[in-house]
Amino acid sequence: MSAPRVPLRNPKHVMRLKRLGSFHQSRLSFMRVLTRRMARENWHFQRPVFDIDAKGVGRAVYTIKTPERSYSMVAFAHDLPDALRSDRVIAEAWDATFTLFDGEPTADDIDRLEANVPKQEAGRITERELALSRANRSARLWKLVVDALAAGQQPDADHLGDVGYLMRTTAVYGSGKFGAADYVTVADRPEFKVPFQVEMMLVYLIRTFVRDLVNHMAKVKGGDTAVPLDGAIARQLGIGNSTGLGMAPFLINHPVLFNNWITARETAISRVRAVARATKNEIATFRDVFRRYKSVLDTWTSDHAGQQAKLAALRADYATISAHLVRANLSGAFPWDGLMTWAKTAISDEGQELVASLLLEPYGDLVDDLAETMCDDADDTFRIDGRMSVGEVQGLLEQSFDWALGLDWDDPKCIARAWYVSAEKLEPRLGERFEEPIEDFEQPLAPARDAALAAADLGNSNADTPIATFLMQHPEHRHIVRRLQVCAKAPYGEIRDNTIATEMLPIDMLRAKLSYFGATHFDPRSDRWVRIRMYTGAPYPEELSPETCDDWVYPDPRP
Repeated sequence: MSAPRVPLRNPKHVMRLKRLGSFHQSRLSFMRVLTRRMARENWHFQRPVFDIDAKGVGRAVYTIKTPERSYSMVAFAHDLPDALRSDRVIAEAWDATFTLFDGEPTADDIDRLEANVPKQEAGRITERELALSRANRSARLWKLVVDALAAGQQPDADHLGDVGYLMRTTAVYGSGKFGAADYVTVADRPEFKVPFQVEMMLVYLIRTFVRDLVNHMAKVKGGDTAVPLDGAIARQLGIGNSTGLGMAPFLINHPVLFNNWITARETAISRVRAVARATKNEIATFRDVFRRYKSVLDTWTSDHAGQQAKLAALRADYATISAHLVRANLSGAFPWDGLMTWAKTAISDEGQELVASLLLEPYGDLVDDLAETMCDDADDTFRIDGRMSVGEVQGLLEQSFDWALGLDWDDPKCIARAWYVSAEKLEPRLGERFEEPIEDFEQPLAPARDAALAAADLGNSNADTPIATFLMQHPEHRHIVRRLQVCAKAPYGEIRDNTIATEMLPIDMLRAKLSYFGATHFDPRSDRWVRIRMYTGAPYPEELSPETCDDWVYPDPRP
């Protein structure tokens, strides 16, 4: 395909935390990439084991057969007292625990896993396991749904929609955590070429298990009176997830990967903006998806004041966009470029990024191939080019961090926070630099400050000096010089905001990453952790088809 004729949006515009924290899921989100592949390749699903007793305790196995190999989720259900149910990552017991097994497990494999997976971090898993997870029941919904189904009735769909899930995960670990297989061992498999497909596969199967478990518990309680959960209601239940600070540094620590994600989305937007004329079907698809998005917006709630303000702005934006679409001539020349140009000044960042996601929907043939570009398969990004001159590095610094050089780094508000790793859970944490004794343990997660420090020393050096010579005298700047050289090839790899400032909101980083997963209904519980929904509206394995596998994220409110 030829290069896009509409330039990609400037990283200085896109890579601000306020905008990154306004991203929405799209055709390139990892969940939707997976469900499309599942349907396209006609994956087969089986449940060879479902050995759950009347108390809801036991084990189950769900196996996926792809064209070339098999994967199995091994699930363990537990009888957890209410007092032990917690969203905290430091919890030690859960209602259910899971692993994704590479292949089809034997009885001995399942016994081994049963001795370890329920312990999560305290257990031991092997390279045969690709991911590890755990989940808790919704305290508000689980009993309500079981009781209704046991009595032969369907639960109230509106009440279920307020929560949106029957279980929520508190972690989904992959890529080498706790002994699991490292991503590089499966990266050459087509089904895992797109990032986080292992984790998305596991969550998809967890959702199926949750539906089956609630039906089982209703049957145990109600006997012949019980009915299974209605398919339409079940589809609108996703898997909840609680995500905290542990995810935020990922974007800073993986600039090439993050660049590839953003570049894919920006290229997709550019390609669609370059469409000279939209067909009637393309216009109809866009208008239909826009209409259906209102049902997502109507069920998106939050108790967090900041998110409430964003939702109010987004609802106002939706009304503004709706009014504009009555007048807009989408059958004219370059309609999507015109829509994006209008949005830039007419609505908020949140609304602009919604438009950017929605306009991709009619153009799968034009943009879906970009999902294959979102991985990071470079092997030379950690090698510093010592031949580069000090002057050339200064140029790179100006290119990526010009905004940071103008900040007052003597102002305590600019350096108020410090990232460190918790000794208890080995998880990233964000502390107050001037209130806690954490500075000695600070992690290199403040590239803006470090760039400014490097700029001062670079300015005192001869511009023609090789950077290798400079770094021999100033080894403390090695990591920032490496970042500068990496980001010269990855222009979207650097967040263009101060990540240790007083006003910085970590949830903006969480929102950016989770939007690429395909998450919806972002509900911050503070500025440092958020609840989301995953796979809300998605077809279950027996419902997967080319017709159902993709735009499930936009439920149709019409009967």
